[in-house]
Amino acid sequence: MATPPTRPAEGAPRRDALPLLAGYRQPLSAPPPRIGARRMVRLGLRTWPFMRPLLRHLLTLLALALAGLPAGMFAGIFGIDLLNNKVLVGDKLQPLQARFLLLGEEYVAADVERGKDDAAQREAAADRQPELTPSQRRTVRNRLLIWSTIGAVFAALFGFGVYYYSVWIWQCVNQNLRVAMVERAESLSLKHHAEAPVGDAMFRVYQDSAMIVNVIQGGVVAPLYAAYGLLVALVIVAMFAPWFALLIVLVGVPMAWLAAASTGRIRLRAQRNRVAGSALVSGAQEALTALRIVKANHAEARVYRRFDDDSRGALNAAYFLRLDIALVTLGVATLGGGLIIGGEYLMVTWIIEERDTFLGAAVAALVGFVVWNYGALEVARGHVTGVAVGASDLLGAWMRMQDLFIALERAFALLDLEPEVVDPAHPVPVPSPVAEVAWRGVSFGYERGKDVLNDIDLAAQAGAVTAIVGATGAGKSTLLALLLRLFDPERGAVTINGVDLRAMALQDIRATAAIALQKNVLFADTVAANIAFGAARADRAAIERAARIADADGFIRAMPNGYETELGERGGKLSTGQRQRLSIARALVRDAPILILDEPTASLDARTEKRVLANLAAWAEQGQGRVVFLITHRLSTIKNADKIALLEGGRIVEHGTHEALMAAAAGRYRAFVSAERGEPQDASSQAAP
Repeated sequence: MATPPTRPAEGAPRRDALPLLAGYRQPLSAPPPRIGARRMVRLGLRTWPFMRPLLRHLLTLLALALAGLPAGMFAGIFGIDLLNNKVLVGDKLQPLQARFLLLGEEYVAADVERGKDDAAQREAAADRQPELTPSQRRTVRNRLLIWSTIGAVFAALFGFGVYYYSVWIWQCVNQNLRVAMVERAESLSLKHHAEAPVGDAMFRVYQDSAMIVNVIQGGVVAPLYAAYGLLVALVIVAMFAPWFALLIVLVGVPMAWLAAASTGRIRLRAQRNRVAGSALVSGAQEALTALRIVKANHAEARVYRRFDDDSRGALNAAYFLRLDIALVTLGVATLGGGLIIGGEYLMVTWIIEERDTFLGAAVAALVGFVVWNYGALEVARGHVTGVAVGASDLLGAWMRMQDLFIALERAFALLDLEPEVVDPAHPVPVPSPVAEVAWRGVSFGYERGKDVLNDIDLAAQAGAVTAIVGATGAGKSTLLALLLRLFDPERGAVTINGVDLRAMALQDIRATAAIALQKNVLFADTVAANIAFGAARADRAAIERAARIADADGFIRAMPNGYETELGERGGKLSTGQRQRLSIARALVRDAPILILDEPTASLDARTEKRVLANLAAWAEQGQGRVVFLITHRLSTIKNADKIALLEGGRIVEHGTHEALMAAAAGRYRAFVSAERGEPQDASSQAAP
């Protein structure tokens, strides 16, 4: 038996009940989003590129629907007439009905002369054609039951097949949109992702994108289906009584006014619902990602309260949206119910008076009703109810479409974002072999007017290890992010062998450079798969070679299944140092000519660090040489670099070898080393290399 969940921390608030209408009466002062009919049409048309790959299936589905709807409607009318007028009342069959049931001429009614549809003629016809005998009525009943069973089975199979087929089509459409959204999100610069909440992008991709299916079904298919049914029902009611059909049209006027008057409020509720849902996902993603920090700081109660507030906000926003839609629907349904009740009264009155139906013989040719009787009442009642339900469905679809189009617009808003870093129209290949990587007069800032890097001039040669050092926030990671074209410099250029990166394709640049990040992100997969991430064609020999250079081969082979050992979520089964060595191996397995290591040995002990750095130096000198960059604070790592560049305030203030830089008694690098060692500033002049 499951135990109830406990509070996450002592002191967390206990609020079990959600106020039923708390906040509902708060004024909606903000103007509603402007999504008029024209804009909704434009949004609907934007779904076409995601449906176009499935055009053949969509046309097939449309053909099935067009065939099924009239057939179902005709079968319903046909069966109701047989049951009510033939089996129950005993009227003889129409020729089509007799042929369908495989019955002889003795079951068929005598023809009524067209154009002379009066009471005298009907009485004369009744004298010539007696009603069905009890035996004949049982035969008609049995045949009707057989065909009804066959039809029901066929309709169920047909309906299930069409439903399953339609679900598959719409989910494929949704898949196309989701993939396009993720592709666009990945193409955006890190500047965008640094400012946009991750949870908001997740909500747009997972939740808002799904609305394309609902928009097509609820905004296109369902309204067309409802409008088609409404029109057919209205035409059939007009065949019985045109003034009654006119009354139905008049009742539709206040229905439409009620929907139009509520549209702005529904739109604003829909927008608040989407924003609140996005905030909830963002908060949950942030809290769960930082769970270790939350527990270490005993902040569970605070995180719980924040999540509870976000969750209540999202619940209230969704609830109030649906409450407003329900109230509008209730008003429309009330008008529709009044129409049905009034229609029942009129039709019963016509039955008592034995009033003729409007089209008489024309209606009789279709369903056999020349005068108002019980069968005519059943058919007309069904279509009056269909008119009321169709109108309610149509206006209800309009209400729901406000939320659907708000969501769809949020999904398309992500697609409308233009990447800041794009491929040139005619990219040139990356120079090979790579002999030099350089920054020439480079300046860059995440915000306009606030430079993080200012007039950077730096060159690194193949076969050498270049260390980028500096205090936190000096711009080290940003400098190397420009090398990957994660951003483009505002001034100056980053070059490979003198060729500006902006002249090359992004895919080629990033295939030329590999990076091991300070944050060691591993996946719940095998050790081999984690190392080979980003190098899909890497074989086992290349994976093991990269692991040996990163000094990871030993602990990997000591694991239960070696390279096939499954890692936990984010590599939770490994120590920080082991995760760091796997991250280095992942960068090495790509065998790229440019290698970027961001704090590569921060979590390694001195002995392991020495082995890894020696292996990296030997690897850099192999073949025609590789360009290796280190971002680090560890002095043991810095000293072994061939070249050191010191960044301060976004500028390179000194560069050279460790020995040369330490030889300058008043040098900035010497002061930096003294500060890292924790030596007093006045002792810096005595610091040994």
